[in-house]
This record gives sequence, structure tokens and C-alpha cells, in this order.
Amino acid sequence: MSIWGKVIGGVAGFALGGPIGALMGAAFGHAVDRSNIHIRRGRVAGPAAVESKQTAFTIAVIVLNAKMAKADGHVTRDEVETFKRIYDIPAGEIDDVGQLWNEARADASGFEPYARQVGEMFAHDAAVLESLLGGLFTVALADGVLHPNEIDFLRKVANEFGFDQARFERIRASFAGADAGEFYEILGLKPSASDAAIKKAYRDLIKENHPDRLIAKGMPQEFIDIANDKMATINNAYDQIEKERAKS
Repeated sequence: MSIWGKVIGGVAGFALGGPIGALMGAAFGHAVDRSNIHIRRGRVAGPAAVESKQTAFTIAVIVLNAKMAKADGHVTRDEVETFKRIYDIPAGEIDDVGQLWNEARADASGFEPYARQVGEMFAHDAAVLESLLGGLFTVALADGVLHPNEIDFLRKVANEFGFDQARFERIRASFAGADAGEFYEILGLKPSASDAAIKKAYRDLIKENHPDRLIAKGMPQEFIDIANDKMATINNAYDQIEKERAKS
């Protein structure tokens, strides 16, 4: 069963509680059972640990994307189609995912508790949260415009994830498109960085963001395209810096 079917079917039991479990109850009438698994600040215990983290991550993807799409006042078809494309939602799950999307997008407010809950769950897996934020950037840019309200939304989500300004700017550069001056920013560096520092930053980011590593930490297999796109961006930034430095 795909992760989407698990979310809608209630596998891993919306034992998650909190705002994520409550929203599922509102959308589908699932009872929230806290007795089987407990998740707090990145620590998970119980037989359905990984599956529950994947489920929670998937719900957060739907909820935060729905609320972000509404941040500029209206949801465009481009945003919806981009969301469906990058997360590869099966045709048979579209209606149910859409039901949760519509429940969440009633307005753009109230997103902080959802971001905070998933941020606590993946507190020790920052690369997984970076992928979630990167997906939000991709959907926000689907209509060709990054609205100031969307930037504000994304910045606040990053804050709930525990990211500082420097990390936010690195993620923004990675997913919002980079010009020649932003390749260093993608690696979290300044143009004055030494060759050794550039190589180390590149290797650290590749290791941290490898798709297999992210999946092991709780990111569902279905979201692998987001991880691959980020890896490609990091590789391209490093290649461009190497070419630039070879000329000088």
C-alpha cells in the first residue's frame, strides 16, 4: 500500500494526536488514539514508529502545502497541479487527498501548530524537514511568482522547524532558483570561502541529503523526487563554483 493509502486508511493509527491527528479526525472521522505510540521531539517508541513518522510527514506535506497555497489569497491551478506532480499522488487517492487539502486550506492561518508538531517529530532529522520546506517553495513558485505573503509563510514555517536565518536562506537558494551569485549560498558559504571549506560543505550536504538516508529517517519513498532535485541542485552549485574558480 502506498503512503497515500496509509494516510487515508488510517494505518499507523492517528495515534499521533495533536493538531495533525485532530485534522485527520475532522476530515475523515478517524478516532485519535494515543495509546499505541508516543512521539515527542524526535523520539519515537512503539512497533509502528517509522510508519507513523512517514504518515505524519505525509499529512504535514498536505496541510502545509494547502495553507501555503492560500497564503497569497487564492489557490491557483498551477499550484495544485505542481503539488500533485512532485508528490506523485496516485489517481485513486486524489479525491481523498483533496478532501484533506480542502479541510486545511479553509484559510492560511493556524499553520504554526502543524509545522511545530512535525518539527518536533523530526527535530534530529533536519534534512527531512528541509525537503518538506523545499517542496513548499516548489509549489509556491508554480505560478511563477513568490508572493511576499508566501515568503513570510515559508519563513515562519522554517522558524517552527527550528531553522535559523542562514539555513532558511540556504534552502531558499536551493529551491527558489539560483543565479551565479547564489551558488555559494546553496552550500551555506560566502564567496571568500577556501577551496577546502567548499569541498567539505559540499560533501557534508551530499551525505546529509542522500535520499536513502532521508528515507531511513522517516521521509516516505514516494517523495524521493524532492530529495533527488535537491541533490542535483547541490551538485550543480558545486560544479559551477569549481568552474568559476578554475578560470581565476
